[in-house]
Amino acid sequence: MSWRQPDLFLGDEQADLFDEDRPTPVFRADPDKVRRELHKMLAEARAAQTMPWDAKDLLLYRTIFPQMTNWLPPEEAAQLCREFEAELVRLEAA
Repeated sequence: MSWRQPDLFLGDEQADLFDEDRPTPVFRADPDKVRRELHKMLAEARAAQTMPWDAKDLLLYRTIFPQMTNWLPPEEAAQLCREFEAELVRLEAA
């Protein structure tokens, strides 16, 4: 494609997506929704007698749980991470 010839597959709306002057949208998670999801994952771990997740899901939860806590106050985040990790240690020993 020549830069003098417009792209026939790129409409005006799509061309605006590449406008460098537009501010980048910022995502802000709802701490209450994040908290509910974290407590749900923690409750699932606490209720289990053996590891409730396969290796792939365990890796996912080990990754996303601490990342999700970043939307919460630091002390609460640290406490939830400690509790989740303690449950994982318990479940891995079972």
